[in-house]
Amino acid sequence: MDGMLSQDEINALLSGMDLTDSGNVTEPAPDPEKELLSDMEKDAIGEVANISMGSSATTLYSLVGKKVNITTPVVTIAQWKNVLEEYLKPCVFIQIKYTKGLDGSNILVLREQDVKVITDLMMGGDGTNVEGEITELHLSAISEAMNQMMGASATSLSSMLGTVIDISPPESSLIDLTEYHDGADVSPFLGGDFVKIAFRMQIEDLVDSTIMQLYPIEFAKTIINTFMVQPEENVPEPAPMPEPAVTPAQPQAVMPDASQMSMPQMGMPNMGMPQMSMPQMGMPNMGMPQMGMPQMYMPPQAQMPQMAQGGVNIQPAQFQSFNSTTTIPGQENIGLIMDVPLEVTVELGRTTKSISEILDFAPGSIIELDRIAGEPIDVLVNGKYVAKGEVVVIEESFGIRVTEIIK
Repeated sequence: MDGMLSQDEINALLSGMDLTDSGNVTEPAPDPEKELLSDMEKDAIGEVANISMGSSATTLYSLVGKKVNITTPVVTIAQWKNVLEEYLKPCVFIQIKYTKGLDGSNILVLREQDVKVITDLMMGGDGTNVEGEITELHLSAISEAMNQMMGASATSLSSMLGTVIDISPPESSLIDLTEYHDGADVSPFLGGDFVKIAFRMQIEDLVDSTIMQLYPIEFAKTIINTFMVQPEENVPEPAPMPEPAVTPAQPQAVMPDASQMSMPQMGMPNMGMPQMSMPQMGMPNMGMPQMGMPQMYMPPQAQMPQMAQGGVNIQPAQFQSFNSTTTIPGQENIGLIMDVPLEVTVELGRTTKSISEILDFAPGSIIELDRIAGEPIDVLVNGKYVAKGEVVVIEESFGIRVTEIIK
């Protein structure tokens, strides 16, 4: 066959080829995210973050007085360039260190605008006073908010992981990301791969943005291992089942022949049929024959205790009769507590101030109260409002003349 190769020549050519030559076979590059965290591990750290942020959202609601919604987290492996892509403007980095139960730290990243809104709400504002730059007052307020939020989160983690977890006071700082091309300048673990957990945070119509929580890889794995492998001593053992009560064997009834059995009287009139007395049957007169059941004597009034499941005796409760003439001894001894001291407080008035207004206080500042001059003032005993009165001067001391007793 001209121009054609024989089968022997084809086999010879194939046997001389190296099919595993690295130049001919290209293997796909390994996915670093799969190597660092598996899908199961990402789900575990996401569940931990979800429970933590759920408690944090409740705490933030109590601080700002607005409805707070934090959505389900998204867990990814990230690098510093990913943070730069999402946060172009200056943002607030809040570092949380664990001091008990866990050994490590993480960083919470908030947008500058979000911090201004939260701190304004904490100071009694409506969340719209966000002009100007972030000051030390903003950082101090957001640190306190994060301290309470992450404290609630640590409590939730303690219940979930079965160990006491505590944190140190968070440290807040304003960072211009354009000045940091390497994350290691901010925190050592940000110089390489780290775990990024992104949440969407909404505070009514004031805030709708993304917050991030950054974990070192090793610290995330520590949390995952603690979460996925619970110690056996934390698993409660099932309670032992109570053993049934053992009763002594009772003599069995002697069953008569079928030819000797007859129906007992069931309240029907006697139709002339002969009746066999119960002693002949060897059974007590219980109204119905008991087939193979042990004999049991029942008194006229059922006073025997009932047996509940597990052999527990149940008896009817017996109470002593009570009548209206019964007196309680010692009721007249109120004189025994006449010498107990009570704290009496006179309240001239009240007012509400924001943190910024309180920080502006100085000697000579005047605080206006919610009480009109000449209006009766309140008298409280152990914090309970009991009377009204007017201020008087007794020699060189102030006093109060009671004008009305509050019923």
